[in-house]
Amino acid sequence: MPEQTDGKLRGEREQFHSRVKAISLALLVSIVLMAAKFYAYRLTDSSAILSDALESIINVVASSFALGSVILAAIPPDENHPYGHGKIEYFSAGFEGAFIILAALGIFKVGVAHIIHPPEISELGWGLLILVGVSIANLLLGIMLIRTGRRTRSLTLIADGKHVMTDVYVTVGVLLGLLMVHLTGWLWLDGTVACLVGINILISGGSLVREAFSGLMNASDPELLEEISELLARHRKDIWIDVHQLRAWSSGNLIHMDFHLILPSNFTLEIAHREGKDLENLIKAHFEGRAGVLIHLDPCTDPDCPICLREKCDLRGNDMEKEIPWSREMLTSQGSAGSRLNLEKENSVLSTLR
Repeated sequence: MPEQTDGKLRGEREQFHSRVKAISLALLVSIVLMAAKFYAYRLTDSSAILSDALESIINVVASSFALGSVILAAIPPDENHPYGHGKIEYFSAGFEGAFIILAALGIFKVGVAHIIHPPEISELGWGLLILVGVSIANLLLGIMLIRTGRRTRSLTLIADGKHVMTDVYVTVGVLLGLLMVHLTGWLWLDGTVACLVGINILISGGSLVREAFSGLMNASDPELLEEISELLARHRKDIWIDVHQLRAWSSGNLIHMDFHLILPSNFTLEIAHREGKDLENLIKAHFEGRAGVLIHLDPCTDPDCPICLREKCDLRGNDMEKEIPWSREMLTSQGSAGSRLNLEKENSVLSTLR
């Protein structure tokens, strides 16, 4: 056990250092690329490039928030925060989304003004060359952040990586727009591209705010519930008669869940506790020690007999009728599968009598 604990702590420290290194690099690169974009704007006086540069300010602010939230989220649970400090990541994602929305509104303002009164664009070649370099650097940075975020299970890094990838799409859009200006001489296209960039950024910001709000409100996570359901189905035992009322939510890189487990009613407290502990350890091992599991043990009753897989059972009052697959929909339902099956039969009888 001490070796497992040491290994777990070592793994958590490595993940924390990976997150901090990734987000620190993102902050440094964002500052350099922001300066490059503003220099390109100074050369060209293009509103499209200005819109891209303004969005880069948000990258810097967002990376600063992300760095702080990664450090705070790593603080272990304490008496006042028994579920840890992982929720700070949702605040970070929410602030990032709000800043992106503000940037989009500013870009709209500049873009509309430049559509009405198009400015002269100069040194377009140098501006385009700078933006190409910025796009490549941002692409590599975004891929690195998303991969590190998925590997270390950090919502903050994934959100920041997606934001950086959005910046890549924005810059490519600006490049194409300015290329059209260069080929056609239509200066109003510059402002139009800026407005299109603003729409794209607005959608990205709204998506982040929605995701953060869902996390803070403990919204259901279908992917997490599906993963847990598949795990339980793979390792299902005959004496695990039914699982229902499965709930699960994330807090930073930690996962919390609770559910009801029906066991044979003639099990002693010791045996029932052992089975519950085996299931808890199975889940914790799957999630590499990041899961908190609370299992409510229920004794079986007669309505559970038709779905019970035990071949030899002194308690059986009814024959087994069918095996119920442990799908996400089944495990997250409020009642046991046996009680639902019994209710279906009662409703069928009533409908026949009518």
